[in-house]
Amino acid sequence: MKLTSKQRAYLRSLAAKETALFQIGKNNLTPEVVQTVEEAFNNRELIKISILKNAVEDPKTMANALAERTKSTMVEIIGHKIVLYRPFKDEPEIVLPK
Repeated sequence: MKLTSKQRAYLRSLAAKETALFQIGKNNLTPEVVQTVEEAFNNRELIKISILKNAVEDPKTMANALAERTKSTMVEIIGHKIVLYRPFKDEPEIVLPK
């Protein structure tokens, strides 16, 4: 999904209020981590993830891989925080600006 800068800014403002749901450390992106994030997308459209400093890969690489594996869109990477977005198929809760 391609987001406009206005939509990305809106999602960033929503994510700023949220706390990180998951932390990824030295084990990086294991299949269990990907599965857990996938399950979280069943209940939420916007997910914030914290990358710990002991992680081997850099946050950008992990964000791209995680977005690809969960079929979500990377909203932003700030330091060691990743924000991913995937709308619900039937009735999206977050209404993006045009």
